Amino acid sequence: MNEKRILLIVTGGIAAYKSLELVRLLKRQGLSVRAVMTQSATEFVTPLSMSVMTEDQVYGHMFDLKEEREIGHIQLSRQADLVVICPATANILAKMAAGISDDLATTILLATDKPVLAVPAMNVRMWNHPATQRNLAQLRADGVHIMDPDEGAMACGEFGPGRLPEPPAIAEQICAMLGHDFDAMLTSGRSPTTVPSGVPLARPLSGQRILVTAGPTHEAIDPVRYIANRSSGRQGFAIAAAAAALGADVTLIAGPVHLATPPGVARIDVETAIDMQAAVEKALPVDAAIMVAAVADWRAAQAPEQKIKKDGGNIPALNLTENPDILASLATHTHRPRLLIGFAAETEKILEHAQAKLAKKGCDWIVANDVSGDVMGGAKNAFHIVTKDGVDSWPESAKDVIARKLMEKVADALAKG
Repeated sequence: MNEKRILLIVTGGIAAYKSLELVRLLKRQGLSVRAVMTQSATEFVTPLSMSVMTEDQVYGHMFDLKEEREIGHIQLSRQADLVVICPATANILAKMAAGISDDLATTILLATDKPVLAVPAMNVRMWNHPATQRNLAQLRADGVHIMDPDEGAMACGEFGPGRLPEPPAIAEQICAMLGHDFDAMLTSGRSPTTVPSGVPLARPLSGQRILVTAGPTHEAIDPVRYIANRSSGRQGFAIAAAAAALGADVTLIAGPVHLATPPGVARIDVETAIDMQAAVEKALPVDAAIMVAAVADWRAAQAPEQKIKKDGGNIPALNLTENPDILASLATHTHRPRLLIGFAAETEKILEHAQAKLAKKGCDWIVANDVSGDVMGGAKNAFHIVTKDGVDSWPESAKDVIARKLMEKVADALAKG
């Protein structure tokens, strides 16, 4: 198998020093790393240090005649299997969102036709600033993969989201995007030569077929208006990505969202609840179904073919009819999944409503969460997993972290039969 190649772009943040450890871990996983450093990055990490770690030349100057003749920004952008920006500062995220190319790093990012992963790191106020969040939304819509930052104490003395994730977590995300087996043992301090041969890799969902639904549905009122909800699809997409990283054969049925398809995931786009039900039926049989989508409960009984016009202040009646209950229908289906998981997005009496839904729907687990704040569309979530045996409550974490934890629990349940 050909060695997977990563082009690592290091920008000028205090977390740049962690890029050296990331290179070490990636090389331990059997990946090739070539580095580009911005001018400001060299204020934190020397090119010599990075060159030693990558065992390769470090690139940085846009108008270096030798580099442009022999390698060039186009070749650098095309020779990699994945481009990773780590750390990704607020500055480079803004340039990427605006399509600015004023140095080698940003020119590579504009020229590349390969997947791009940005790993942000910045002050909490910079992370939460509307401009940064606007840039992140634009980049996600453009297909850039964004790894959520960690939350904690920062070099400036403040606390909150914005910390660079630890290198092992970044390395695992990179391996998942490349479809490359990630060996957690190789992130420890021991030398790769001391790892026993034949140690199985952490792919506990290999051979399992997993169905995930995500996002909202849009139910037409007329050709230009629809009924919907605030679901962004981020949690469902994170769960699909985590399932694929653990080795599953994943089908993701997505409502109308602007998110990049996770690596290794087969995606089916739908719009309405009826569309989603048909896609779910077609995807069966599966070993587990994780019904994350916030399907609209109702749709217009009749949606006219022309736009409803205002009529002298008279407000037209909107007659609603109930949408199909996809989760309940799966529970009694001939091809019922071995593990059927529903989601309950609640604003009050979270556990009480989740327990009632578990009994009513006939599924195995209900994952309940409080959406009274900014969970829908936000970067974090907190789960209560309700089963007939009790409740397992998980504290608030980044959505990709909680997705990985959930899929590890799914793997354990499927292994036990």
